[in-house]
Amino acid sequence: MATQPLTLVDPQNGNLAFKIFSFSDNGAFDHLQRHNYYSLIWIKEGNGVVRADFAEYSFESNSLFAFSPYQPFLFNVKENVSGIAIQFHPDFFCIHMHQKEVACNGVLFNNIYDPPMTRVNPSDIATFDMLLAQMKNEMGNPALAQYELLVSYLKIFLITASRLKTEQQPKALEAFSGSKEPFILQTLKEAIETNFKTKHAPADYAEYLKINVKALARITKIHFNKTLTELISERIIIEAKRELYLTNKAIKEIAYELGYNDEYYFSRFFKANADISPQFYRETVGFGKAK
Repeated sequence: MATQPLTLVDPQNGNLAFKIFSFSDNGAFDHLQRHNYYSLIWIKEGNGVVRADFAEYSFESNSLFAFSPYQPFLFNVKENVSGIAIQFHPDFFCIHMHQKEVACNGVLFNNIYDPPMTRVNPSDIATFDMLLAQMKNEMGNPALAQYELLVSYLKIFLITASRLKTEQQPKALEAFSGSKEPFILQTLKEAIETNFKTKHAPADYAEYLKINVKALARITKIHFNKTLTELISERIIIEAKRELYLTNKAIKEIAYELGYNDEYYFSRFFKANADISPQFYRETVGFGKAK
């Protein structure tokens, strides 16, 4: 059961801008979630398994999850959960446009290699609780510069969570792989980041790394719980979403820049991986506005 949410609505289109609510069971997240806004979900009590994109991860109490727009996720709990959620549209606060300020893109959000969660240490609970209380208070008593204050609190929340995740990333990966990450996977990350616009096939990266494609696929699955094809596709989709949100480029132009000469093939690829068309993504998440 969720408490009555505190919600801000965009007066221009009537869509969600910012929302914060507490929950005392899994009713809000026990079915597939796929929203056109960011979600921060702090599980304070309880444990279970979260399904996100193509993988599953176990979680325990005091786990903070971060999901990007249209990223699918679902919680299966082993015991009842309770916590608090923050949801905000990119037009309220765009992490891409404020990357230098909060540095959460690629750490909390849009990280195809690490689990989408951060452990909240006992020493950080009071900080997060204080920020959430400030947000709730501001939502409950709207006044001059409400947007500016809410964004300020949200920035601090994101920066604090990003610092935690950065500290925990090596441990987070080891926790789910059972061993240290081989050096070849660091090289693979760099190779995908450098070549994802031109090299789309697993064989391309196996050849680049001079390793058998089946061996690379096996290592990737063990350490990232995803196939090599899924990693490449997710990186392309992240870039496509960024271009659709931040620019007014034609979809054909975005497709070409990502290595697809056929706009319709690219659109089918995007929909197969994001469950929506590029045009619908642009219409619902929107061409970014400077805020």
